[in-house]
Amino acid sequence: MCELLAMSANTPTDLCFSFTGLTRRGGETGPHKDGWGVAFYEGKGVRCFHDAGASASSRIAEVVQTHPIKSEVAICHIRQANVGAVSLANTHPFTRELWGRYWVFAHNGQLSGFSPQPGFYEPVGDTDSEALFCDMLNHLRRHCDRHAATEDVIRQLVQLAGSYARRGVFNLLLSNGDWLFTYCSTKMACITRRAPFGPARLKDADMVVDFESETTPDDIVSVIVTEPLTSDEIWDIYRPGEWRLWRRGEVVMAQAPTE
Repeated sequence: MCELLAMSANTPTDLCFSFTGLTRRGGETGPHKDGWGVAFYEGKGVRCFHDAGASASSRIAEVVQTHPIKSEVAICHIRQANVGAVSLANTHPFTRELWGRYWVFAHNGQLSGFSPQPGFYEPVGDTDSEALFCDMLNHLRRHCDRHAATEDVIRQLVQLAGSYARRGVFNLLLSNGDWLFTYCSTKMACITRRAPFGPARLKDADMVVDFESETTPDDIVSVIVTEPLTSDEIWDIYRPGEWRLWRRGEVVMAQAPTE
C-alpha cells in the first residue's frame, strides 16, 4: 500500500517538517519506494514535484524538504506499486482542470473489478488510482456544474467514495484549492495544531520542531496522514467509512458511520 499526506491551513504554511518524516518511509523506514509526488496550491496555481524513484534518496525530495514552499493546501503521496508500472506517469498526486480550477487527487488502496465509464477525462498512466480520479471528475461533470453548491458536490463525492470503498480499499485525498476532501476506507489520522503551540518530534527522522517559534497565535494548521508522523503528539484516528471536508485548517463538514 501507499501512504498519504495532506495539509490544510488558514495561512500559507510550509510542509517541510511533515514531508521530511513521510519521505523517510519511501525506501528507508518503509517500503514505499516506487515513486512520490507533492502538490502545493498557490492561489489558483499548483506547484507539483514528482519522481519515480524512492523519496528517501531523491535529490528532488531533498530540495522540497529544505525549501519552505508555503501553501494553504498541499497533497503528498509515496507509492508502493501494486497496479501499474513504476514510472513517472503513475506517480501521484494526479491533476486535472475542472470548472476553471486545478483538482488534485491522491489515493491509497486497490479496487477489484473496477471499470471506469468512458468520459471526458482519461488516464495517462495505467494505475487504477488515476482511472478512479478520472471517473470521479467525469461523474461530477455529468451531475453538477461550476455553479453547484459545495454541499452538492460533496454529496456526489461521498456517494462515489462509498461505492468505490465497497470494491476494496479506498483512502482518498482530493482538493480543488478551496477545500480538501478526505475519505477513510481503512486507515487515516489527523492532527490540528493551534495556539498554544509546542514542540513535535518525527518518528522516522531525528528532527524536532518547536512550532511556537515558527507560527503566530492565529495560525491553524491541520495535517492528515495514513500513519501518524510524530511520536509525542496525540493524533485523531478516522473510523473506516468516515469523511471530513477541510477548509483553512478546520473541519467544515464531516460524517462518521454509526455504530
